[in-house]
Amino acid sequence: MTNKRKNVREAAMDLLETIEKNQSYSNLLLNSTIEKNKLTLIDIGLLTELTYGTLQRKMALDYFLKPFINNTKKLENWVLQLLRITLYQMVYLDKIPDRAAIFEAVEIAKKRGHKGIAGMVNGVLRNIQRQGLPSMDKVSDPVERLSIETSHPEWLVTRWVNQFGYEKTKEMCEVNLTAPLQTARVNLTKTSVRECIEDLDEEGFQVEKSPIIPEAIRALRGNLAFSRAFKKGFITIQDESSMLVSYVLAADKNEKILDACAAPGGKSTHIAEKMELTGVVYSLDLHEHKVKLINANASRLGLGNIKTMVMDSRHAGDHLEKESFDRVLLDAPCSGLGVMRRKPDMKYTKKEQDIYQLSTIQQNLLDAVSPLVKKGGILVYSTCTVDKEENENAVSKFLQGHPEFNLDSTMKDRLPEPIQPLVSGGTLQIFPQDLGSDGFFIACLRKKV
Repeated sequence: MTNKRKNVREAAMDLLETIEKNQSYSNLLLNSTIEKNKLTLIDIGLLTELTYGTLQRKMALDYFLKPFINNTKKLENWVLQLLRITLYQMVYLDKIPDRAAIFEAVEIAKKRGHKGIAGMVNGVLRNIQRQGLPSMDKVSDPVERLSIETSHPEWLVTRWVNQFGYEKTKEMCEVNLTAPLQTARVNLTKTSVRECIEDLDEEGFQVEKSPIIPEAIRALRGNLAFSRAFKKGFITIQDESSMLVSYVLAADKNEKILDACAAPGGKSTHIAEKMELTGVVYSLDLHEHKVKLINANASRLGLGNIKTMVMDSRHAGDHLEKESFDRVLLDAPCSGLGVMRRKPDMKYTKKEQDIYQLSTIQQNLLDAVSPLVKKGGILVYSTCTVDKEENENAVSKFLQGHPEFNLDSTMKDRLPEPIQPLVSGGTLQIFPQDLGSDGFFIACLRKKV
């Protein structure tokens, strides 16, 4: 085992400790650790696997560890993270032999702690190796068992079982444990999908055309954010489900569009590309640093038809003219329960109460932006969650208070063919297991003439 490898395990341990202590976002911390330590591709792969994998399966790992540890409360946090990482390698990774994983753990324990801690770490891991993992069969309640097996908080599993049934919930929880595929959208104002794929292939990336979205590609090897194509503004990293928003919005050339919660600009730039650089997309966000991100993305992609503004969209009506927009997109702040594969730490920090607080914000935003839509115009509401409170319930609550809008059932015809069977009336709910994409919801509302 090289010294480099040892550093990777220690880096993963430190990362997990920081994520847990500060409730920080794993993806941001991981990226800064990679940059700081100038890791090789192999080490980046291992660090990502250990950090995300251990986070994804934290509850199951703790269930396995519990019988072998006398008092977890007395355990220092870094020791618990070290045990979790090592057990994750022993249970879920077949490329690393158990003895090597245990040896590394003991070496880190000696370096970071003292002989006593190293002895305890060695003892716990050797005992698990000898006696095998405790069985999940002891957990008789199916919801509690699914919660532990797939490391999703019990309140969330219970909620989903009530909304979607046990089987659909089980599928979703299991898919949430798998690594997401990176997808990107080709900027058709600058290049074609075929040319873009050729360019990426030449640079050593392995990509394929998306079977769902005509202008999308999927990365099978390499991070597209570091590609020439990205720097040249040929692609935008975006999930396929999120690309569907622009299809539902279906902006025509020369129209005036509002994207009310636009940062970091993925949907705004897609709309601007689809309008072939005509018309104008007003992109609003509450935070100045996020508006800078939209501007940076627009200039990288060569899109001159985006106009950004720092604004709280709940007060958009005070600054923008009523009924002046052909189409309005509200990609609302939400619980993000559809993107758990990308942000596994979110499972443990979200609370049920958050969903109800967010649903109030969502209603306030809908109330604020709906007067800006022209008669006969379209309002698209979207979220990256699967929860009915933020999705179907939010839309029906809005429609009850706004009889001037109704669901637009023609939205189905505007979507790519593989998606059409998932549409119900004027709404679309995508689960992570449907396409292997993020969980996502879109509703299309038309203002009566």
